Amino acid sequence: MRGIALLALLPLTLGGCVARTAVDAATAPVKVAGKAVDLATTSQSERDEERGRELRKLEERAGRLERQYERERRNCLDGDRRACSDAQGTYAELQLVLRQLPAPPTDD
Repeated sequence: MRGIALLALLPLTLGGCVARTAVDAATAPVKVAGKAVDLATTSQSERDEERGRELRKLEERAGRLERQYERERRNCLDGDRRACSDAQGTYAELQLVLRQLPAPPTDD
């Protein structure tokens, strides 16, 4: 008798599981698509952070080139002809890097 009562209640308890599984199955494609879109797109803050990293790298490169140019220029003034040639190349590269940097803020 007890077994029959349990069998009678079984469809009621399984109904919730089946309904939940059906809802999960129906919403799964939407969740997967939403996650894919989130992974494929970049937020504005992520773009800002990436641009900031790029600018810092350019500024560091410009600093290294400025120091290298000053060393080569000093050596050139001391009579080292090769340093003169190297200084010209370094200066040209420095100018290319500086053009990629935004203009510094002006004091108005």
